[in-house]
Amino acid sequence: MFTLAACAEMLFLDLPAVERVRRIAALGFHVEIWDWTRHDIEALARTGAVFSSMTGYIEGDLLTEDGTGALLRTAEQSVAVAKRLGCPRLNLHGTGLGAGGLPVKPVHAVTGAMWLKARDTLARVAALGERAGVIFVLENLNTAVDHPGVPFARAADTLALVEAVDHPHLRLNLDLYHAQIGEGNLIELVRRAAPFIGEIQVADVPGRYEPGTGEINYPAVARALAALGYRGTIGLEAWASRDSELALERFRHAFTLAT
Repeated sequence: MFTLAACAEMLFLDLPAVERVRRIAALGFHVEIWDWTRHDIEALARTGAVFSSMTGYIEGDLLTEDGTGALLRTAEQSVAVAKRLGCPRLNLHGTGLGAGGLPVKPVHAVTGAMWLKARDTLARVAALGERAGVIFVLENLNTAVDHPGVPFARAADTLALVEAVDHPHLRLNLDLYHAQIGEGNLIELVRRAAPFIGEIQVADVPGRYEPGTGEINYPAVARALAALGYRGTIGLEAWASRDSELALERFRHAFTLAT
């Protein structure tokens, strides 16, 4: 029904990155990574893993002249790496994230001018994606727990921007962990966002552990996605509550529908 992927930045943390990728792939999942500059790209490519998504920029933001220039320049570099890994989706945020997921340049109030700048920047990113044959996805985040000061954090914000650009090479990375903290009402959210979703990411609340450890009814979300006709990637971007293989088993169970 769905393609399942798992984030190598958050699982099997006792192993080197290349071995994490191999373990995840051996268990039958596609692999997601974050900042590609921290990895040996040739070593990752030799693993034979199928890469699902990666961070699509190194620095910059959607809001300022200097920031958008840096984002577009490093998005070009990221496209080249994505091509080497065969990775179809490149992830974006409202602004660059630093240590602990905190924004490099916090923004607590978005002006109309900032919104228009972000829309225009994303239109240029979408055009780059079309030329390169990849899809950029804009991820919602939460500001209450993990990412205070990130602009365009709520799913309502990212959806509005993606709708405004309305380009097939710019989609949503709809992270339901972040959405539960920031907005809730997840099934209605996926129904509203469905035409613009490029990927779904999941973790449970609280704790950011695998499905089945918290308050989100992920089997119900899976059924809703199936009813909407979603057949794309669902990525586990979660810490393991006990061990990584168990986390992946629980993830698979939550998104495997009975026939």
